[in-house]
Amino acid sequence: MDWAKLVPEAFKALVRLDSAAGRGVDAGLLHLVKVRASQINHCAFCLDMHSKDAMAAGESAERVIQLGAWTEAKHFYTAREIATIELTEAITVVTDGFVPDEVYARAAAQFDETELAHLIAAIVAINAFNRIGVSTRMVPGHYTPSA
Repeated sequence: MDWAKLVPEAFKALVRLDSAAGRGVDAGLLHLVKVRASQINHCAFCLDMHSKDAMAAGESAERVIQLGAWTEAKHFYTAREIATIELTEAITVVTDGFVPDEVYARAAAQFDETELAHLIAAIVAINAFNRIGVSTRMVPGHYTPSA
């Protein structure tokens, strides 16, 4: 299914959300958010896209690969990045309950309130894209990052 073609206004609205959210978050952190949420949600299309985008933007393959096992590889990431990854996981896996207070507190200690609001919006946006990707069976492997 070509979801974007079938509901272009919904697609454009989601793209606008993603763009607006991203304006308040460091690009490197956004890459980590998008890759980690896509790993958790098993969205192969988004994982293909965002890992390629991250590496095209200068992220190391090693850090992208280790992101799936970040708790055992914390030395690859800064405290700010770890807070971002933890918050991404907590918001993505809502079946476990609310975002734990300690996870929120660690994120709040790393970001000012506006940055944190943008980060939360960015996590919500990639989760929406992931759910569309897995629902419509988007096929990975054909994405090329723009120059």
